[in-house]
Amino acid sequence: MLNPLSQAQIEAITLWHLVQHSLAGFRKIQAHYPSLADALQAGQLPVWQALGLHKSHLQRFQEFHTAQGRQQFQRCLQQIQQQSDFVLTCADADYPQQLLPYCDRPPVIFGQGDAQALLQPQIAIVGSRKPSPHGCQTAYDFAFYLSEQGFYICSGLAQGIDQAAHQAALKHRRTIAVMGTGLDQTYPPQHQGLRRDIQERGGAVISEFLPQTRPLPQHFPRRNRIVSGLSLGVIVAEAGLKSGSLITAKTAAEQGKAVFAIPGHIYGEFHQGCHQLIREGAILIDHPQQALEDLALPAQWQAAQLQAAEPAAADEPDVPEHLHELHQQLDWTGQTLDQLAQRTQQDAPALTAQLMELELLGLALQQAGCYLRCRAGK
Repeated sequence: MLNPLSQAQIEAITLWHLVQHSLAGFRKIQAHYPSLADALQAGQLPVWQALGLHKSHLQRFQEFHTAQGRQQFQRCLQQIQQQSDFVLTCADADYPQQLLPYCDRPPVIFGQGDAQALLQPQIAIVGSRKPSPHGCQTAYDFAFYLSEQGFYICSGLAQGIDQAAHQAALKHRRTIAVMGTGLDQTYPPQHQGLRRDIQERGGAVISEFLPQTRPLPQHFPRRNRIVSGLSLGVIVAEAGLKSGSLITAKTAAEQGKAVFAIPGHIYGEFHQGCHQLIREGAILIDHPQQALEDLALPAQWQAAQLQAAEPAAADEPDVPEHLHELHQQLDWTGQTLDQLAQRTQQDAPALTAQLMELELLGLALQQAGCYLRCRAGK
């Protein structure tokens, strides 16, 4: 059940509503004002105009300050509260740390299921919506293996490869779906049951889109940056030359993520996209363990996962309250002491002491001068 929205969350949602999901518009307003509350005041229209906001955003701003506009937004908030199990803004401790380095990160994430799933180590598996039976089986097998090792499988809830990956990872209760619509809709509609299973079996279904956002074509390439951004690496299981999964691979490469491609028959049209990626520098893999090796994850962490592929929640240590904020800042790839000090606004001696506590509890690991998570905690 969704906790009451904070004032800061409501302000972020309001601006997101006014700029109609425009990342550029949101960042422009956010950069100009010390507080979003100031930006939303009725007298700020001239400032919005001077900042060069789109005319549709200016019109929406004016409408918002009418009785009808207020009512419309209140209905939107009610839908969010009814449909969401969690709402995360960039300022919230539970916002996925792996997205923070990117300037195009979603300002607001609406979600159903378990918000903590977003903080777990993820690998994306994507591919064609109309794959061959062999491609579906490959995606299923890779997702099954990787989720068994402790990784969450992130994908886009689409038909074909996405569907197979989600279904396999559900066997180990480890999958995350990123949608290209508001949470009030499911696309494709026949995946309503799959979506419900993800929500109810330890996973999460998320979207950056407000309620009533329809499945428009431009929304699906856009959500791919979240799929790749959340993940340690992206595996393209099967794709033709025009597959949308190639956009995910391109975005992942731009984000500095590892891109893996599974090869196929040289005459098969189903595999031409994967072969193109390999020619462009993607890593060829024919076994999921190769992805783990190429990601160069700490050997100690992998060993711990192999020993407890299905860890019981009761066995996970509690994170002491005074360490919770720092633990939430840790990710699965590692950050230096300076990076953590900047994010937590703590001095080095205090931070070092807290990191040592987390290491002693088995919740953090130091590797090559960087600190990273090694268990989920609760």
